[in-house]
Amino acid sequence: MITERILIVDDEETLCEVLKLNLENEGYDVVTALSAEDALKMDIRQYSLILLDIMMGEISGIRFARMLKSDVSTAHIPIIFCTARDSEDDMVKGLNLGADDYITKPYTVRNVIARVKSVLRRTSGPKTAESSNRLAVDNLILDLDLKLCSVDGIEVKLTKKEFELLAFLISNKGKISSREQILSNVWSDEVIVLDRTIDVNITRIRQKIGRYGTYIITRPGFGYGFKN
Repeated sequence: MITERILIVDDEETLCEVLKLNLENEGYDVVTALSAEDALKMDIRQYSLILLDIMMGEISGIRFARMLKSDVSTAHIPIIFCTARDSEDDMVKGLNLGADDYITKPYTVRNVIARVKSVLRRTSGPKTAESSNRLAVDNLILDLDLKLCSVDGIEVKLTKKEFELLAFLISNKGKISSREQILSNVWSDEVIVLDRTIDVNITRIRQKIGRYGTYIITRPGFGYGFKN
C-alpha cells in the first residue's frame, strides 16, 4: 500500500511539528515547509494533499494556492486552508480558488486529522488518476477524459470544437498560436475551414466561460493565446 504524502505549509514552526507528529502517527508521510517560497523548491506533484496557512511571508497562502491550481501538473492536488483568518470573505475566497476545506485557528489536532481523512477519501484512489488528466486554470477546469468543462464547479456546455480549441489554448498557455497552428491542431480533420470559423468559436467560448473569457487574448496579425 502506498503511503499518502502530506505537505504542511505554515510559518509557525511549532504548529508544523505538532501536526507532522500527529499525522505521522496516523500513518501519513509528512513534510513541512515554513513558507510558500520553501515549498516551491520542492516537487509539489508528489503530494496527496496540502495543508496551507494563508498569512505567511511574501507569497501568501492564497497566492500559492492560485499558482498550484493554475498549473496542470498540480491543479488536482487537494488543499485544506488552516488559518486564523476566519471572515466569511476569506473563506469564500479560499473555497473559490478550489480549496477542498477551510479550518480556522485555533483548532484541535483531532479536527485537522478528521478533515484530512475526509478529503483524502474523496480525492484518493481512482479519482486521482482521472483528475490528473485535466487542464485547470483556477476554477476553470477541462476534464480531458470526460470531455467536460466547468467553471466554479458548474458545467459549461461546449461543442466538440469549442472544447478542443479551449484545450489547445490552455495547453499552450503563455504563447500566441497562429491561425495556421490552431487549424492544423483543432481542425486537422476538416478539408476547408475559413479563418472566420476560429473567430466565431473564440467569441462563443469567451461568452460561455464567463470571467475567464478575458484570459483568451488576441494579437492581430499573430493569432490567439491564453494568459492569466
